[in-house]
Amino acid sequence: MERMHFDSVILHAAELLTLAGASHTPKLGTELAELGIIKDGAVAIQENRIAAVGTTREIEKLVKTGTRPKVIDATGKTVLPGFVDPHAHLAFAGTREKEFVQKIQGASYMEILEAGGGINVTVKATRKASRKTLVRLGQHTLNRMLRYGTTTVEGKSGYGLEPKHEYKQLLAIRDLNLIHPIDVVPTFMGAHVVPQKYKDRPEHYVKLVMEKMIPTVAKKGMAEFCDVFAEEGVFDINQSRRILNRAKEYDLIPKVHADEMTTLGGAELAAEVGAISADHLLKVSNQGIQALAKAQVVAVLLPATAFVLMEKEYAPARKLIDAGVPVALATDYNPNCMTESMQLILTLACLNMRMTPAEAIAAATINAAHAINRSHVVGSLEPNKQADILIIDTPNHAHIPYHFGINLVEKVIKNGKIAFSAQ
Repeated sequence: MERMHFDSVILHAAELLTLAGASHTPKLGTELAELGIIKDGAVAIQENRIAAVGTTREIEKLVKTGTRPKVIDATGKTVLPGFVDPHAHLAFAGTREKEFVQKIQGASYMEILEAGGGINVTVKATRKASRKTLVRLGQHTLNRMLRYGTTTVEGKSGYGLEPKHEYKQLLAIRDLNLIHPIDVVPTFMGAHVVPQKYKDRPEHYVKLVMEKMIPTVAKKGMAEFCDVFAEEGVFDINQSRRILNRAKEYDLIPKVHADEMTTLGGAELAAEVGAISADHLLKVSNQGIQALAKAQVVAVLLPATAFVLMEKEYAPARKLIDAGVPVALATDYNPNCMTESMQLILTLACLNMRMTPAEAIAAATINAAHAINRSHVVGSLEPNKQADILIIDTPNHAHIPYHFGINLVEKVIKNGKIAFSAQ
């Protein structure tokens, strides 16, 4: 191969996890555990792209004579793609730590919501907040995500629940994408919950979402996806179907909060409408699993949500993987699930959903990229992909979920530049 000029090279990784070969279709079944490990691995970077991947010896041989790229030493460390978080609620105001005690004392999510708490509290605060305030709060969140290794994240609206405030939230998410190193992918979620104003006439709110919000969001290019919370007491299957089909008419890609608290048929709906992902799935039926597998809808599993709700039951990751459903992982960062750490998600996925460390890492990188239509750009370490790379202070990949409760990230390289360094 011809020698090349590189801006920088990462050398001597104990394990380099390439996750290569799954950019067009997600990893399924036993493939999910295949990380493409290179011992004594190296990556060459030119501008904001990966130029070459191989062993340290192979990459050193490619360096053009007379050039001196910046050398980043990864001796004894694990190098892998930046984490992709495909389910997060960004740019909101109004945290809900007061409800933490209620949950500890036994109140359920739906009981808190029906009493006027939950999402309603955050909606009230988000409506009062200015776009500038939402951006400032979102920056703090993204800063923490970056330090913990997230380089691409989905950002949902859903705390405005009326046109001007949903638009404000989406515009704040757009601002964050422009000013922060992390790539933020926008999702419209006006159908997050029926707001208090429409509690006794939910169909009026459904029509508002369908006839006013979706057309405006699409025409102004505020979002790429449209999500709906299909759940008993929130939006039923018929309402969810109508909202998502309307979104498709305006080229917004469907996503579904599916079968989280009840077996409502959200997974089947996601398959029916051709959703890119079905998220949560704690109560998914066997029929729903088969529908997801047949339609190749990505199952985005959110173990931190079950953890914070003190659920005894988690999403059936093993059944989903064995059935051939593409599985991804995400934080579900929101005021009810306040974690920005994908490292924690890996641990929870391993201990509570019986995923192996290798499966969890693939689900948090390349499969997560598939869940937000970014697998062609990020999620693996391959030539011509965006140089979003983590150097983790662990001797191997299994050590990442095993050593939990601290930040193991030594360096985050975003678009070819060091965006965070622990040293």
